[in-house]
Amino acid sequence: MSVTPETTDDLIVIGKIFSIHGVRGEVKVYSFTDPIDNLLDYKKVTLRRGNDVRQVELVSGRSQNGKFLVVKIKGLDDRDEAGLLREFEICVPRSLFPELTDDEYYWYELEGLKVIDTEGQLLGKIDHLLETGSNDVMYVKPCPGSLDDRDRLLPYTEQCVLNVDLVAGEMKVDWDADF
Repeated sequence: MSVTPETTDDLIVIGKIFSIHGVRGEVKVYSFTDPIDNLLDYKKVTLRRGNDVRQVELVSGRSQNGKFLVVKIKGLDDRDEAGLLREFEICVPRSLFPELTDDEYYWYELEGLKVIDTEGQLLGKIDHLLETGSNDVMYVKPCPGSLDDRDRLLPYTEQCVLNVDLVAGEMKVDWDADF
């Protein structure tokens, strides 16, 4: 493992190490990719926990019950060493992500956008998104200038999301502010 990363600018979190697996230094990883094993497409990744940043190479991996991955990191063969990697985020440069078509967005692009209803009222900012099975859900938290101090869960659907303007940092939605 290299402890000096090439750069930490513009890194996107695609997973997180949450435990160890077995005695040979494998780690258990929550993958934020869809499908979850897409994380394994990235061989050279950056591990980050606070100010501790390391470059590593993923040698192999496999899905475990479709809920998480078991991953082997090059040069990591000890259970105790693997345990020291708990809570490290797995990151890759944004430039490695595939290009999307119009009206498609990565979740990280939506996080932080101001959410404005059809009346022009600021409902808050997108804090994060949740995968629910039927459709994704935006968790909107109040921010300075918000209509009120309520947290909101809005569906990320064509009926709700009317327009996304990444340059302006805004999303227009068809949503009743009282709901």
